[in-house]
Amino acid sequence: MADKKSAPKKKIKAPEKGSDSKNKNKAKTPKFPTWGFLVIFLVLLMAQFIYSGVQISNYIKYSVFLEQVENGYVDEIVIKNGSYIEGKYTEKALSDGIVKVPEQEQNQNFNLSGDDNTFLKFRTTMLRGDDIRPVLDANDVEYEITIEEDWFSGVFVWLIMIGLAIGFWVLILRRMNPGQQVLNIGKNKSTLYDKQTDTKTTFKDIAGLEEAKEEVKEIVDFLKSPDKYTKLGGKIPKGALLVGAPGTGKTLLAKAVAGEAEVPFFSLSGSDFVEMFVGVGAARVRDLFKQAKEKAPCIIFIDEIDAIGRTRGKGQMPGSNDERENTLNSLLVEMDGFATDSGVIILAATNRPDVLDNALLRAGRFDRQISIDKPDKNGREAIFKVHLKPLKLNSKVDPKKLSAQTPGFAGAEIANVCNEAALIAARRDKKSVDMDDFEAAIDRVIGGLEKKNKIISPEEKKIVAYHEAGHAVAGWYLEHANPLVKVSIVPRGLAALGYAQYLPKEQFLHQTEQLFDEMCMTLGGRAAEEIIFGKISTGALSDLERITKMAYSMVSVYGMNDKIGNVSFYDSKQNDYNFQKPYSDATAQIIDEEVKKIIDSAYDRTKELLSDKLNELEILAKELLEKEIIYQSDLEKLIGKRPFNTQTTYEEYTAPDAEVKEEVKEEVKEEVKEEVKKITKPKKDDSEKPKKNGQSKSKEQTSEKDKSVNQEENDKSGE
Repeated sequence: MADKKSAPKKKIKAPEKGSDSKNKNKAKTPKFPTWGFLVIFLVLLMAQFIYSGVQISNYIKYSVFLEQVENGYVDEIVIKNGSYIEGKYTEKALSDGIVKVPEQEQNQNFNLSGDDNTFLKFRTTMLRGDDIRPVLDANDVEYEITIEEDWFSGVFVWLIMIGLAIGFWVLILRRMNPGQQVLNIGKNKSTLYDKQTDTKTTFKDIAGLEEAKEEVKEIVDFLKSPDKYTKLGGKIPKGALLVGAPGTGKTLLAKAVAGEAEVPFFSLSGSDFVEMFVGVGAARVRDLFKQAKEKAPCIIFIDEIDAIGRTRGKGQMPGSNDERENTLNSLLVEMDGFATDSGVIILAATNRPDVLDNALLRAGRFDRQISIDKPDKNGREAIFKVHLKPLKLNSKVDPKKLSAQTPGFAGAEIANVCNEAALIAARRDKKSVDMDDFEAAIDRVIGGLEKKNKIISPEEKKIVAYHEAGHAVAGWYLEHANPLVKVSIVPRGLAALGYAQYLPKEQFLHQTEQLFDEMCMTLGGRAAEEIIFGKISTGALSDLERITKMAYSMVSVYGMNDKIGNVSFYDSKQNDYNFQKPYSDATAQIIDEEVKKIIDSAYDRTKELLSDKLNELEILAKELLEKEIIYQSDLEKLIGKRPFNTQTTYEEYTAPDAEVKEEVKEEVKEEVKEEVKKITKPKKDDSEKPKKNGQSKSKEQTSEKDKSVNQEENDKSGE
């Protein structure tokens, strides 16, 4: 038992902690600061003044000295360097009261010739070139001329000048590169996370990125237990590039890696390598990898790597030296320089993979590119559940409905919505956050701040109401359009007088009919203004911009025009400095004509639709003028259900999946029962000869019915 208990005690990593503490103490030992040299110079300067002050005791004026010589008070003098005079008083000066005996020496017997009687000595400064020898000779004053070299003062002056020069240079370096010493300018600025660091972010805090998490978990697992992979012949990947739109969670995923990995984690930004001095970025890259190799196995994370990883230029000026390219070259060499078994993995994040250099993206450097897209409906629901945990919620708050109302939102935007909802609830003095607060927060994030006090004339408000009602009616009666979920005429943002929210289908492929219906719905506002008022306004600016881009894409990109044909003028590798069109002027004229035809036909169709549904348009506009906000449920009450069997996108999102599946199953069961009854009926007539024909017909019927049932099942599941 004693042996068993002693075994786990040996597993305690006390020496490692001790070594870590020693290393930390070594790292924390302060170096001699730069300002210490300044203190030394000040001390020397004070010593000089003190030294001079000792010699300047009993100083008298030069005019007084001449008078005292003529009166016979001066015994002897010494002239130093032709300027300084040191002398001694006579007994006459003592008896006449020119010099007073100190109280300490009054009670003592003193000798005038003694060297200790400093009160009898004086000092003055004479005029250069002044001939005082006749005065001295006339009064029997002994004098001596000496020349002394004050080497200390000269050396001290030079030391002060050198010290000031060094201090000025250090000050300039600190101004240009704050926090760095003169000799540490090539050191990297990475932040080290290890076992002792309190990193609270883990993989549990990340939702909606399951595929990316699996990729990153594999990298962390390799560092923890490499034998699991190496025994099968696998090699550790050198690097992984996290690619995704802003706010999708790239940096958050890296933080989770730092929290989960039990290995050192170096984190820094791409801009940390960039400096105004030549060669600093490359030196910092080398220093970073040197530290990483010493602490291997470890992970290096470079955020926003496009700051140093941009494509290198081709035709540069002779003699030019791009510091960013030198840094990139050093990074390429270091990534391809260490062996695969060194245990150093590089993680990098960027939202601009198109600008990165091809040498950086090749296999052997960044072996993997982990795509982090914007979350779908299920991903948004999971992200909402994560961000709703710290909030005090009402029981009616449904993450499923919130995810349905936020299509295209990234993780950062969802976090912003949750925070805004909590702030709105606190502003309203509520005890908990409810759905009204979340809806207000979504409107705040999408449309901007609500302008309740903005003065709008009744004519403008009426125009905005009919404009938004035109969008709602057009989307309600167009099969492939996405009906509006919410329509508001409350001003928001800087210039938006109306606000409409709709849920687009999360699909990757769009057909021509779908795009055309969306164009018609977008033109519903402009068409409603022309039908009702006979005039048009400037409120359709964003609508016109959208349909123009959509029409040009249909003609010149997607090949959806008969006259242009199956031709796409889109170049995925084009740069921003390409001023040449990939088509002729004649083709450009044809494209413009076809785009105008598409927009005109969509506008005519929208006008015709709204003219037929003029009554519904009036009803919705009046309702908007009264309530200012209309939801999709209000549309069903006011103008009836959509004349299509398909559910709207919002209904699909908010409907429980279980209920839909049960309805489909029940319908399939009933249809199968009916088919079974039909098949079993002919079996009673066994005597009839055409058995086979009847059986074959029944089989054909069943197969056709089964096909129809399966087709209906697929349609319902697709819906």
